Amino acid sequence: MAVYNYDVVVLGSGPAGEGAAMNAAKHGRKVAVVEASPAVGGHATHLGTIPSKALRYAVKQIINYNTNPMFRTIGDPRWFPFPEVLKSAEKVLHKQVASRTSYYARNRVDVFFGRGSFADENTIEVVSHSGAVEKLIGKEIIIATGSRPYRPADVDFNHPRIYDSDTILRLSHTPRTMIIYGAGVIGSEYASIFCGLGVKVDLINNRDRLLSFLDDEISDALSYHLRNNAVLIRHNEEYEKVEGSGNSVLLHLKSGKKVKADAFLWCNGRTGNTDGLGLENIGLKANGRGQLSVDENYRTQVPNVYAVGDVIGWPSLASAAFDQGRSAAGNIVSNDAWRFVDDVPTGIYTIPEISSLGKTERELTEEKVPYEVGQAFFKNMARAQISNEPVGMLKLLFHRDTLEVLGIHCFGDQASEIVHIGQAIMNQKGEANTMKYFVNTTFNYPTMAEAYRVAALDGLNRLF
Repeated sequence: MAVYNYDVVVLGSGPAGEGAAMNAAKHGRKVAVVEASPAVGGHATHLGTIPSKALRYAVKQIINYNTNPMFRTIGDPRWFPFPEVLKSAEKVLHKQVASRTSYYARNRVDVFFGRGSFADENTIEVVSHSGAVEKLIGKEIIIATGSRPYRPADVDFNHPRIYDSDTILRLSHTPRTMIIYGAGVIGSEYASIFCGLGVKVDLINNRDRLLSFLDDEISDALSYHLRNNAVLIRHNEEYEKVEGSGNSVLLHLKSGKKVKADAFLWCNGRTGNTDGLGLENIGLKANGRGQLSVDENYRTQVPNVYAVGDVIGWPSLASAAFDQGRSAAGNIVSNDAWRFVDDVPTGIYTIPEISSLGKTERELTEEKVPYEVGQAFFKNMARAQISNEPVGMLKLLFHRDTLEVLGIHCFGDQASEIVHIGQAIMNQKGEANTMKYFVNTTFNYPTMAEAYRVAALDGLNRLF
């Protein structure tokens, strides 16, 4: 058995593991990364963030072609099979793997492909795909093993018509009808994707509204546009059983309803990838969802073992995971990269997309904060009219007295990009974080960024 010594050993090469490995390596630490899959990138690159967003972009192009009158001069609206659309996503995946592989080589980080587990608090045993065993001894260990879809035992995921958010990327046909169980971020995103391909979607939600953590107005807008695209949303429903037959799936709901479709997609919950890590050998125990508890430095109860990314739960976003990994490594190398990651914008890639940061109207009302609202509707923006993307709005919430920006909520094309302008202002101190910035700054015209000026003027005009 080969034995190697390192300053830092990172388990997982997704965004969290990459952020940790790169930061430690750039500050002179000898770093090893253990990756269970045959290629680096983690779930975000291979099964989650990258393929689903690339798939969404391809579907958005199809919608544009089929609905924009300009394209009728070159052809009629077309139906595109799902496997063909998926090919574009696969191209992006390969490019991402190539880029990320080069990062590890350039920074002299050793990558071990195989399954790693704790022998003790400083020793990781790696069983490679060929069966060979190697031992990595690390002064510090960072767990960044990510998560996977939660699979209830009473749902037969071996049935060829029953999928989760990982296996749906292997769908080899285009169903006419689909049931999506779970109307969280992933379920809502896939509802947008499949209805954009002309699939009749039933979206089953076990709560009373979509994405209840969003501002109510934004949540309502999403519901409207999904329904406007023939998605049937069923609120306050829970499954009793899922019954797969030859070429269809029958969903039995506890309310007594039955819903039948060509395919069934489970999008209800995720589980941290902590089983098989040998946590019992170092005195750690994951919770019922496979997640680990950490302190504000991302350190577990074992002083030299850290955990970052989906494996610690909230917010379970690739963007936050990278920063958490970088922060954990920053704590190890004692540089200024350490911070507790809590200013994370929400990015939801439905069609149209959603992004938000800060307080919602409901939260400010409950906290009795005197706030005002400024809005810019995309249908009135020159850039949105030019790009034929009139759906959406930018909504700013600000303190009536100090004019401090308290919340940013955006629904529409490029929302996940637009939100970062406001985020930069919210992170400023004192008078720099006020609505005055937006009215006293010259924005390029026509741009979507000028929506901030329009929204700020709208809000300030409401003051008396």
